[in-house]
Amino acid sequence: MHLVNESQNIIHKVCRMYCENEEHQKDLFQEILLQLWRSFPSFRGDAKFSTWMYRVALNVAIQDVRKQKKRKLLFLDSYEIKPDTLVSMPYKEDDRLKSLYKAISMLDKVERAIMMLHLDGIQNKEIADIIGISQNYVRVKMTRIRKKLSEILTTE
Repeated sequence: MHLVNESQNIIHKVCRMYCENEEHQKDLFQEILLQLWRSFPSFRGDAKFSTWMYRVALNVAIQDVRKQKKRKLLFLDSYEIKPDTLVSMPYKEDDRLKSLYKAISMLDKVERAIMMLHLDGIQNKEIADIIGISQNYVRVKMTRIRKKLSEILTTE
């Protein structure tokens, strides 16, 4: 799993993007590693390893969000993603970045994934492969996400 060690930043980013606190991030990190280990025999090499790793990590994170939602609903709590979810990231010095990540945390889970990949410099084709949508739909989603983020940031 040398490749995982080299690319573990991907897992950390996904965990920060989808978890409310540090303990939850650690739990999700372990869950993603476990799923990568289980899934590795099915890695065919059709895509880059990092693309496959993003896909596994995002799938595990989205499943975790669904589990958290079900747990909260069982206790009659309404589910919401806390706007401060991403504030704990190492960008505290820059208020603009802090506001951007706060706005990103208000997006739905697929929009957050697309934006995270985009901010990592991943090309639309690879984002499409990771998320499982067409490259054209990635462009459409990015336009909508930018508009949504602009609206969120102007209302703050």
